[in-house]
Amino acid sequence: MKVTPYLLFNGQCLQALEFYQQVFGGELQYTQVGQSPMAAMFGADAQHKVLNGRLASAVLDISASDWLHPTEQPVQGNTLSLFVSQGTAAQSRTIFARLAEQGQITEALSEQPFGLYGACIDRFGVRWMVHAVSGV
Repeated sequence: MKVTPYLLFNGQCLQALEFYQQVFGGELQYTQVGQSPMAAMFGADAQHKVLNGRLASAVLDISASDWLHPTEQPVQGNTLSLFVSQGTAAQSRTIFARLAEQGQITEALSEQPFGLYGACIDRFGVRWMVHAVSGV
């Protein structure tokens, strides 16, 4: 498993990742909502937003997306999470359950078109996102 920072932007994700790429170099990969299996779940105004992006270089490894949560708004303090990825579904379920103990589950761990995913705020106020590729 791997833990990396996950940044959430209010519509400027691609521009931010391109800027960080200019600063740190590296390989940028991203998927926009309209290019994903989740396209039908969002309106026309969200199709250009970044569903998930990753910038990896020798000095930096970050993931990011545009804010897509339907019932919350981005505010300073909730736009940075620690992202747990590359584990098996079983590992991810265990990690998620432990992080959520005495905390707050903001998105229940469940199968999504992009894999097993959930989000929580731990008992110390740290935001976590947990992801595993389905079937792993």
